[in-house]
Amino acid sequence: MDKPVAESAQTPFAGLTPDRVLDAASAAGLEPDGRLFALNSYENRVYRLGRDEAPPVVLKFYRARRWSDAQILEEHAFALELAAAEIPVAAPLDLGGTTLRHHEGFRFAAFPMAAGGAPDLDQPGARELLGRSLGRAHAIGALRSFLERPRLEVERLGNRARRVVLASGRLPSYMQPRYEQVSEALLEALATSLAGPWRSIRLHGDCHLGNILWQASGPQQGPVFVDLDDCLQGPAIQDLWMLLSGTPDERQGQWTQLMAGYERFATFDHEQLMIIEPLRALRMLHHAAWIAERWEDPAFPRAFPWYGEPRYWEQHVNDLAEQGELMLRDPSGME
Repeated sequence: MDKPVAESAQTPFAGLTPDRVLDAASAAGLEPDGRLFALNSYENRVYRLGRDEAPPVVLKFYRARRWSDAQILEEHAFALELAAAEIPVAAPLDLGGTTLRHHEGFRFAAFPMAAGGAPDLDQPGARELLGRSLGRAHAIGALRSFLERPRLEVERLGNRARRVVLASGRLPSYMQPRYEQVSEALLEALATSLAGPWRSIRLHGDCHLGNILWQASGPQQGPVFVDLDDCLQGPAIQDLWMLLSGTPDERQGQWTQLMAGYERFATFDHEQLMIIEPLRALRMLHHAAWIAERWEDPAFPRAFPWYGEPRYWEQHVNDLAEQGELMLRDPSGME
């Protein structure tokens, strides 16, 4: 077998030329018309593909060596299960009997173009409607467990992240002792606070506003969930906490609105509110390591030019220290 293009390149998408994208689309029977527009994405490569006498689709090329085929197909199956229950989600298209195609070493899937704009959750009833959609999704997610997808774990998202940062060479030497001290203390606290036992269900996993489109009118008025690339097994609060912002009082009001819709379709364990700030700390650790691991990808220095600067690391370590104190003082972020 020929060595895959994606595996042989220094960076995973170096060989993904426009011609190769169009060839892949043609091989999958999508009948491209030559119009190709790159969409904003860092982890993968995503394109809007025009087609002959058919609506455009979104092509998503997966980063090599991140997920196995089995993990991607399980993501697809979850999205299709949600869509079958009439939950608004961008689900993959069938491309000749499969949702995951291979072409010259690249793996890709196609999705319908999801209409909608950025959500404005301050509109009357918007958060309750979003809560209803998430409650319905979580009711489906609780029916069975993932077999291939990862679980939300401190080891994978926290301890490993710390090791990646320390080995990356990006952390200024004068900051290393403090980073080691602060991150070690934070991870010890996270190991305790996230130990559970928390009920674990199938989740979107990365449910922030950037992964939600909002349809202002029409039969599917409301949220459309996109990009289940980070779907995982974990506590329901993981799909909810990133939808809260502002002062503690504002977050409490937002939470009340979300739950007014959510609890019409799913039961929520309100003890999970006590891990909102620990989950935020875990995300902070993971995000710094994520950029470090992807730094050779040309998209990352362009998107995060400040990452290698000492002031970034000074602020990051200070933020981790403050987050550790907040976890002890107000683990829900609402007091």
